[in-house]
Amino acid sequence: MARTSYLFTSESVSEGHPDKVCDRISDEIVDLFYREGPSAGIDPWVIRAACETMATTNLVMIAGETRGPETVTKDWIAHVARMAIRDIGYEQEGFHWDHADIEVLLHPQSADIAMGVDAKQPTNQEEGAGDQGIMFGYACRETPELMPAPIYYSHKILEELARARKAKEGKAVLLGPDAKSQVTVRYENGKPIAVTQIVLSTQHLDEKLSSTDVRTIVEPYIRKILPAAWVSSDTIWHVNPTGKFVIGGPDGDCGLTGRKIIVDTYGGAAPHGGGAFSGKDPTKVDRSAAYASRYLAKNVVAAGLADRCTIQLAYAIGVAEPLSIYVDTHGTGNVDEGKIEVALRDVMRLTPRGIREHLDLNKPIYARTSAYGHFGRAPDADGGFSWERTDLIADKLKSHLSS
Repeated sequence: MARTSYLFTSESVSEGHPDKVCDRISDEIVDLFYREGPSAGIDPWVIRAACETMATTNLVMIAGETRGPETVTKDWIAHVARMAIRDIGYEQEGFHWDHADIEVLLHPQSADIAMGVDAKQPTNQEEGAGDQGIMFGYACRETPELMPAPIYYSHKILEELARARKAKEGKAVLLGPDAKSQVTVRYENGKPIAVTQIVLSTQHLDEKLSSTDVRTIVEPYIRKILPAAWVSSDTIWHVNPTGKFVIGGPDGDCGLTGRKIIVDTYGGAAPHGGGAFSGKDPTKVDRSAAYASRYLAKNVVAAGLADRCTIQLAYAIGVAEPLSIYVDTHGTGNVDEGKIEVALRDVMRLTPRGIREHLDLNKPIYARTSAYGHFGRAPDADGGFSWERTDLIADKLKSHLSS
């Protein structure tokens, strides 16, 4: 029997964390190809991107494989990277948007991979998955966004601090871009009821600030985010526990694309297939099928079929149809899991093309996903975070299961 009373912890990192700087740059490049492709006469269905970024002291290296408009030059890509670094807020001696060296080492996609992925017939025909692998989606009733509470609040704390920093709001102007948060939640009878520990480490621009000074700055923002009843005199705070955090970002720690996959998903509350998201176009099922899995799991929970749902999809490179679909409602479901598995195949085509069509993924919507989680976000009017919609509830999912 599953435990119902326990502590669970999840962490998040800010947009200025070295790895997140790299995720942002990689996703900006994906967006660039999708933004410029149509104006250059390139069909969005044939655009490919697999961009990996490394960042260290005043150096950014971008490598990987692409296919798209020739108008997207290396100089343009370097400019996009600089603008991303500037938007994050890096203007420090060891990492500055204006004078960091940026090397672009992108090259065309492997013909061997393209042979297995590209549609073999005229347009609108199926194409193979961009790689083999397993992808997981998860949803639960712990927050209105159907996300686990520890990762959800860890994200929101850093998002709020970044907003205040960029708005130059009071003493938040003294905070730097690099930060990490961690929230430990107490569960009783399977429900989150309190925060027992809060960890917040944030870069600060004034060397004279002590940990106590930094806590004075950040505590109001943290309390604004967390449910008031969850924070008490028993809650333990760890704010800049090393005492000093002035050197931050890639100057303090080398960053790489794809190293924060648990931060990007469910904070450890659900399985992970191992594949990163950022820098990849949606033919890569590491990304698109993980989005589809979340979409389906969220719709199962939103439809009232279960209080918790984990979904696994599996693919083989060059093969369109998923090898398997697995549903686990963790003992909270009121519909047989096997029936849900059949229903999900019927309400959504889970081939790479089917996912891209259903979620409308051939768009420049990816840079915004690179920090504060790919899940638990509000769908945007332009199609961003389309996998967070719950539009399967009324029109398809319930009616299929009741037929």
